Amino acid sequence: MSSSPASNPPAAPVRTKRVGRQLTPDQIVEASLRIAARGSADAFTIRRLGDELGSDPTAIYRHFRDKDELMLTVADRMHGEVLDNVPDGLDWRDRLRALAAAAHAAAVKYPIVASSTASRTTRRVNEFRIVELILGALAEAGLDGADAALYYRVVGDSMLAYTGQYAAYLLVEPGVRASDEASWSGEYRLADTARFPHITRLGDELPAITHEAIYEARFEALIIAIEHLAAERRAAAGDAGTAS
Repeated sequence: MSSSPASNPPAAPVRTKRVGRQLTPDQIVEASLRIAARGSADAFTIRRLGDELGSDPTAIYRHFRDKDELMLTVADRMHGEVLDNVPDGLDWRDRLRALAAAAHAAAVKYPIVASSTASRTTRRVNEFRIVELILGALAEAGLDGADAALYYRVVGDSMLAYTGQYAAYLLVEPGVRASDEASWSGEYRLADTARFPHITRLGDELPAITHEAIYEARFEALIIAIEHLAAERRAAAGDAGTAS
């Protein structure tokens, strides 16, 4: 009687250099976020992660196919933090405002994550939750169909574009950032009045504008646009009902 084939032995657990401690996907993601929160640009460097975890860097590949898969997973964890900071019970306008504020805060906290993934699609649960939140807000505002699909992209892409841009700026060497910011009070104030009358006319106002004010104004403009489009659609539906 032939013996049955032996089953494959279970894979050995991945352990860090700290004896008895297993390396899990959550630990790797959390380590990436810790590195990112220090303002470091190497949160997705396998060797840097190995040092953070006290592990052989190659052990990370037991849980993540490559650096890109790790990066998208870390981004989705960041999206989860964003959602945790959107309170329940808000109307559609304040939900979008809260989402925008939370996304900005996450970009400031984890600049390398936000800047590296602003143009990416994670295809993971927290990204789906953000899309659902925005679409729900638009439905409450009165948009549906192609209008809702378009304005979801306008809202989402505007949020990602600005937070990603600002996050990338935070990774620039501090001295370079200071020089750029000083230009509004320096070179712009010295611009030729004859050639650039509008710049020189606003010489006091331009340096006073903050990144937060720009971001807030962008979102308020989007909310106004959504309100106007929803009102137009309601008016058109009313006219069609009257005509019929």
